[in-house]
Amino acid sequence: MTATADATGYGPLQIVLHWATAALVLFNYLYSEGMGRALHLRLEGRPATDPGLDPQIHVAVGIAVLLAVVARLGLRYASGAPDAAGQGRAQQIAEWAHRSLYLLLLLVPIAGLVAWFVGIEPAGDAHALFANALMILAGLHALAALGHHFVLRDGVLRRMFVPR
Repeated sequence: MTATADATGYGPLQIVLHWATAALVLFNYLYSEGMGRALHLRLEGRPATDPGLDPQIHVAVGIAVLLAVVARLGLRYASGAPDAAGQGRAQQIAEWAHRSLYLLLLLVPIAGLVAWFVGIEPAGDAHALFANALMILAGLHALAALGHHFVLRDGVLRRMFVPR
């Protein structure tokens, strides 16, 4: 499986990492109910238990997200990315949205790990704030991709499904 992107699309490994990251982030967001309480208990030195939640799963998935994002950034640096769709202001917005997504994809797990393993409670608050911002931005990212596909019909969404 090659990782290389060209002017029109992403390599297979880039596509797999994109969708794996999306699935892991969505899973962890949905599986986060009770993590704030679990962290609070942990910081008090009590067992971090909550009915229906195994905090270690949330932590492990968060580590997997961080590793996947680091791999994605490495591949993006080494292999490049397709040419941006659009021009002018729309292209600038898309570029900044992608930078912001990557930043949040790093900040969310790092803040969570600092809260959980170092015991810094404000990092847990930052983790929750960053996670909510990430979900909003990811939702806008998905809507923009659908807009490209159904309204502009420019093949942007296809690039993340069909490797080049």
